[in-house]
Amino acid sequence: MKIILKLLLVSSLAFLLSISEKKDLSWIEPSSDQVLPELITYPNSYGKLEILNADGPVQLKNHPFFEPIGSNGRACVSCHQPSNAMSVSVENLQKRWEETHGKDPVFAAVDGSNNPKLPQELKSSHSLLLNRGLFRIGLSWPPKPDNGVPVKPEFTIEVVSDPTGANSDPDFGLKGKEPSISVYRRPRVVGNMKYVMSPDPRFNIKTGTLAVTDPETGLVVGMNMMADSRHYTQKAQAIDAYHGHLQGHTFLTPSEQKQIVDFENQLYLAQSHDPWGSPLVENGKPEGLGAKAMKEGKVHVLANNNRDPIFHWFKTWENPETMSKDLTKEQKEFRQSVARGNDIFMFRPFWINDVTHINSIGLANPLRRTCSTCHNGQMTAQDIAPGWVDLGTTNYPNWTENRIFNQKTDLPVFKCTCSPSADPHPYLGRVVYTTDPGRALISGKCKDIGSIVMQQFRGLAARAPYFANGSAKNLMEVVDYYDRRFNMKLADQEKKDLVNFLSSL
Repeated sequence: MKIILKLLLVSSLAFLLSISEKKDLSWIEPSSDQVLPELITYPNSYGKLEILNADGPVQLKNHPFFEPIGSNGRACVSCHQPSNAMSVSVENLQKRWEETHGKDPVFAAVDGSNNPKLPQELKSSHSLLLNRGLFRIGLSWPPKPDNGVPVKPEFTIEVVSDPTGANSDPDFGLKGKEPSISVYRRPRVVGNMKYVMSPDPRFNIKTGTLAVTDPETGLVVGMNMMADSRHYTQKAQAIDAYHGHLQGHTFLTPSEQKQIVDFENQLYLAQSHDPWGSPLVENGKPEGLGAKAMKEGKVHVLANNNRDPIFHWFKTWENPETMSKDLTKEQKEFRQSVARGNDIFMFRPFWINDVTHINSIGLANPLRRTCSTCHNGQMTAQDIAPGWVDLGTTNYPNWTENRIFNQKTDLPVFKCTCSPSADPHPYLGRVVYTTDPGRALISGKCKDIGSIVMQQFRGLAARAPYFANGSAKNLMEVVDYYDRRFNMKLADQEKKDLVNFLSSL
C-alpha cells in the first residue's frame, strides 16, 4: 500500500511539475533557466499549436536566442514566442502588460512604444503594439540596403499624418540629423525556415534581374524573410536585430550568430489539434498538416496546380465515413469544412487585378486565377519567387485604413511623389498615399511603393492579428478583405470554410 501511495505521489508531483513547466513556457522571459522540449503544444482559440525542435530539447539558459544580449533586457524570444508561433499575439501582449505593469522588455521604448519619447508608463504610448501587435521600424532615408551604399530614390516622401509623432521628431524623424522613416509592422514567424530561406532560381521574376547572392558564400539566397526584404540572410537579420531591437552596443560573436541561426533552422511549427482537442493528423493523414510534415516536406516546390496542391490533399476529410469513428459530429463537420476551404483556396477562380509584381509583370490584368497563384510555395503558401507585391493593404484607396470616410488611422500616412524620369507606380500613378511604402523604402523604386513580402500561413491560429500592419483582428477579417479587394463574391459558408482551413495550418 505504501508503495502504491508513493507511486501516486511521485506521479502527481510529475504531473503538477509538467503543468507548471508548460505554464511557464507560455511566455518565455529572457534568461529563463528552462528547457524547451523536443515537442510541445500550446492551446489557442482554434485548438493547439505544435512546436518541434528537430535537434532535440533546447536548453534556454546561456542560449543567445533566449538571453538578453543587448542593453534593454530583451532577448530574441521576447518578440518571437513559441506559444505564438514564434511571433507575438495581441492577446498575449495585453496579458503581459497587465502582469508586469508594462515593465516586460517586449515594451522597450526603442520600438515597443509608438514613439520612444512618449511617457513609457502609459498604455496609450504602446497602443500600436497592444492593439495591433506592431513594432516601430526605423529605416534610414535615403535607403541604405545591405551593402550600406545609399540608394538615390525615385520619389520624394512627405509626412501627411503623424499620429505617433515619430516621423516629425526633430532628432530621429524624416527631417532629423540622420533622417529616418518610422513604419509599424508585425514580427515575422521564426520557424520552418528551410522553406522561408529556400533560394530562388538565378532570375528574379519580380524585378527582371539576377537574384541576390550571399556575399560570403556566393550562393543564391531567398528574399522572403522580412516584410521589406531588406536582409537576405539570417545572419544579417540577427545582427540587425541585435543592434536595433535589442539595442546591443558591441557585436554578436560568430558563435552566437551560429547558435541563433542553427536554432531557427531546426525549428518547425504548425497547428496540431482541432478546437475540441483531437489531433488533426491521424495515421499520417492529411499529409500537409502538423509540424512533422513541415520537417519532412520538400522545399521550393511550386504547387499551384491540381497535381501537387499547396498543402497536399484533404480527401480523407471529405467524407465522414472515412474519418475516425471517435470523432464527434461537430469535429467531422469541421474537417469537411477545412477540406472545402482547401478546395476554395486551390481551385476557386476569381479576377486578380491591379496587383504590382503580379499583374504588372506580364501575367495579364485582370488575371483569372486562384489564391494559390500568388501563395504558391508548397507547405507554407509563400511565393516561390521573392514575394513582395502591392496587394493594396497599405496604399490608398485599397488600404485597410479609413474604410469609413471620417475614420482616422493610428498609423502614419505618407505622400510619395515619383520623379518625372522614373516609371510610375503601375496602378496608382506618380502620387501615392500610403501608411507603409514597404519595399520602396529599401529599393527606392516608385513601382515598389506599398509592396510587402507575403509570409507563411503556418501557425495563423496562434498569432492574431494579421497582415503586416496588424489591421485584421481575426481570420474572418482577412478573408473579408480579399473578398472585397477582388470582388470574389464568396458565400457566407465559403468564408467560414476558408477560415477553418486557415486555422488548421
